[in-house]
Amino acid sequence: MAVETAPVRAHLKALRLHGRKNIQLDNVAPRKCGHDEVRLQIAFCGICGTDIHEYLGGPIFAPQPGMKNKVTGIELPVILGHEFSGTVIELGQSVKSLKYGQRVIVNPALDERHLGMKPCSPCQTGCYNICKHSVTYGLSAEGGGFCEQSVVKATSCIPLPDSVSLKVGALSEPLAVAWHCIRVSGFKQGQTALILGAGPIGLAILCLLKVWGAAKTIISEVTEARIDQAKKFGADAVVNPLEPLTGDREDEVTDPVVAACRDLTGGDGVDVSFDATGMQSTLDAAIAAAKPRGIIFNVAIHERPLLLNLNLLAQQEKSIKAGISYTNEDFHAVLKVLAEGKIPAEQLITSVVPLSDVLQGGFMELTNNKAQHVKILIQPDPDVHS
Repeated sequence: MAVETAPVRAHLKALRLHGRKNIQLDNVAPRKCGHDEVRLQIAFCGICGTDIHEYLGGPIFAPQPGMKNKVTGIELPVILGHEFSGTVIELGQSVKSLKYGQRVIVNPALDERHLGMKPCSPCQTGCYNICKHSVTYGLSAEGGGFCEQSVVKATSCIPLPDSVSLKVGALSEPLAVAWHCIRVSGFKQGQTALILGAGPIGLAILCLLKVWGAAKTIISEVTEARIDQAKKFGADAVVNPLEPLTGDREDEVTDPVVAACRDLTGGDGVDVSFDATGMQSTLDAAIAAAKPRGIIFNVAIHERPLLLNLNLLAQQEKSIKAGISYTNEDFHAVLKVLAEGKIPAEQLITSVVPLSDVLQGGFMELTNNKAQHVKILIQPDPDVHS
């Protein structure tokens, strides 16, 4: 039995993935709130590139047709959405860490602590983001955010600071991805960085590198809209890799991105190259642009394997690292940044679309015009229920 509840509706509107290129706005029955769970009234939920990939090319992380997830047991259709904020409207009887009416954001990654399983070796060392049984709300676990309400573990919720709105709070998940990548890369104050790709995560890395005290930031991007966005968010240089260099160079560099990195760093190259695109050309540029003993950090999820000439690393003792997801440490750091107003968070939101228009105004808009957007948020329609 749950305590302190708001009236539970008979049906909720929810965007569900039924299969490849098949998403539907359905009426669904609300889930019961377990003893260690809370029910949230969803405020905002961001559309992630992963959601678009699930729609266009999936299921990927969601269960395959006719199959169940081995950890959670869920099957298609799945309510999508994992970048969400909301207000607690029901508390399970065992929940003491939250209160009714509290504003929260959700860390959508579930590990063995949430699942009641024996901790694996990564979990034992605090690396919960690489748990062997990791699942995610809105993909491989029930509780997606493209819904009017969601039931999640209380331990998945992180209270919002008073100065951070629910709207901005919905950005905390992609910002936590970016913060985690910077943290795991080993980047230090006063260093220089190249970011290959000015999509939502690339721009988030750019904004947060400013907080980390980057001396110089260079962006590589090919679309005009995103080039403009990178300039707006303060990149020291924005380079289109498709525009050829003019004139001869003493270092014989022919790649305009590598040339810009050399020019802005006294000829050495950058301390860290963040590849947020995942193409062969961007990996090659990331390696070439890094200074001797520099770091190449993979942010992207790749559609196909890439070729890697290890001699290019060995000859100058360069290193490749990679990161995935986040831990609560990253969320708390990001919420502190947002609370202190250190990044122009509102400017990262390019559109707010009602849940009733999530298909056309959200998914179709990003499918057809993704370069025009940083982050589209989905907001449940005004309450028309009695």
